[in-house]
Amino acid sequence: MSNMKIFINGLIKENPTFVLMLGMCPTLATTTSAINGLSMGLATMFVLICSNVVISCIKSITPDKVRIPVFIVVIASFVTVLQMCIKAYLPDVDKALGLFIPLIVVNCIILGRAEAFACKNTPVASLFDGIGIGLGFTFALTLLGMVRELLGAGSLFGVALLPETLNILVFVLPPGAFITLGYLIAIVNKIRKV
Repeated sequence: MSNMKIFINGLIKENPTFVLMLGMCPTLATTTSAINGLSMGLATMFVLICSNVVISCIKSITPDKVRIPVFIVVIASFVTVLQMCIKAYLPDVDKALGLFIPLIVVNCIILGRAEAFACKNTPVASLFDGIGIGLGFTFALTLLGMVRELLGAGSLFGVALLPETLNILVFVLPPGAFITLGYLIAIVNKIRKV
């Protein structure tokens, strides 16, 4: 499979949110605004790309009995680096995403890609897989955050677009996440069948 096809798969055919429905916890919890969705998506993408490449490089020296613990240590190392950088340089993002940054360690998208793809393919293919899946996840979270922020707060990326009287508060609350995600999945399924 070509690197471009691997890349496109993550965006469309194997989109982790709209198609595979993985990583629902950060998807629903962090997408109260577009910037939060974008930030969480980029953070996850960084860890996904780095861990995919490293796991692909060490697959031949990793014994099968300890494969999963080794994957988790690799992922946790990149999450730690990410968390330290976010705390140091992006305190607002750290405050907004809080506990969800360290929880990237147990995000099933990252461990799933390590197990299903990175440990069976070359580092270059694993890099493209990480970029494709990461961009697909980032796109999904950003889109979900944009819809919720626009309908619930009348703004996009913090810029007010609608008068306060048109805000529908439920969209920035947990039920709004489920409603919005359901409609977006239905739209994506309709588009994919065309």
